[in-house]
Amino acid sequence: MHNKTLKVYSSYLQISRYTAMKFSVVTPLWQDRPASENIEVAKLADRLGFGELWVGEMATYDAFAFATAVGLQTRQIGLSIGPLSVSVRTPMNIAMGAASVADLTGRRPNIALGASSTVVVEEWHGRERARTATHIDETAQILRTLLDGEKAKFSGQLASCHGYRLRLDAPATPLTIAAFGPAAVRAAGRRADRMLLNMVTPASLAALRTQLAEAATKAERETPQLAVWLPCAVDPDRESMDQLKRGIVGYLAAPGYGEMMMAAGFADLVAFARTRPHPREILAAMPDELIAAIGLLGDTAAIASRVEQYRTAGADEICLVPATAGDEFGERTLSAMAARA
Repeated sequence: MHNKTLKVYSSYLQISRYTAMKFSVVTPLWQDRPASENIEVAKLADRLGFGELWVGEMATYDAFAFATAVGLQTRQIGLSIGPLSVSVRTPMNIAMGAASVADLTGRRPNIALGASSTVVVEEWHGRERARTATHIDETAQILRTLLDGEKAKFSGQLASCHGYRLRLDAPATPLTIAAFGPAAVRAAGRRADRMLLNMVTPASLAALRTQLAEAATKAERETPQLAVWLPCAVDPDRESMDQLKRGIVGYLAAPGYGEMMMAAGFADLVAFARTRPHPREILAAMPDELIAAIGLLGDTAAIASRVEQYRTAGADEICLVPATAGDEFGERTLSAMAARA
């Protein structure tokens, strides 16, 4: 067995010894890297045997076009598309996209809905971003109908669709709802098959898991699965660390996220971020420990311990957002994290 293979296998044993956890991969869409890098991340995740790839959308590829390209260039990895902003895409548009990907690739994608940000919705798209939990709830109801191949007849406060039925085969795909605030968590409890969190501490995840279970019980449903996107770097170098830190700058001042970071011991940094300094100043003040608080970072033993904390807190799935600076395509990280029988 080659040295590289031995190292990867040893890394897997250290991680798997501590916990049984579903791992999936997120195309990271790092703004400091070429967009085409994400295709290579997808190919790598497929080769390593991961069961699911999350295909998001930022300022480069359209999510459905990207998912189609990935589906045509990989062998078997499942596709989750989103989170897609309900303030930007209509239920009909999302259903058509899902059916198109299924038809063109032969793989039924999962669909994730979310609220996105004020910058994306209002500044980039010129749409109103308001009452997002209601918008997510209504969009999910319409999508259930369309993705099951039925004709839509729904008039909501923020989402409506009448008379449309998919002409392509309906993919009957599961629905994921990205949530963080209480109203969105309640919507996930009522409508989702899975709820998605992004960059949260184990303590925050545990509290949100409780809220999700309560919402599902009230709706007389089983509790949806709970997935969490986590930045991840195995044995990171300085370049990888700086990339991960840049990805967090915009979250520090955000309502809810800031309070979570304060509870994790970073109150001074949050207070500084809320004075609206230049992002470079926030980055310079950010300690490496903040990444470790909301992600998977370090050697395989440290990551195994952290995975166990998320499992104990109630996570069913960890979605790996790999650093690719200093680790081409995230190969070192994804190879170490790949689940092997």
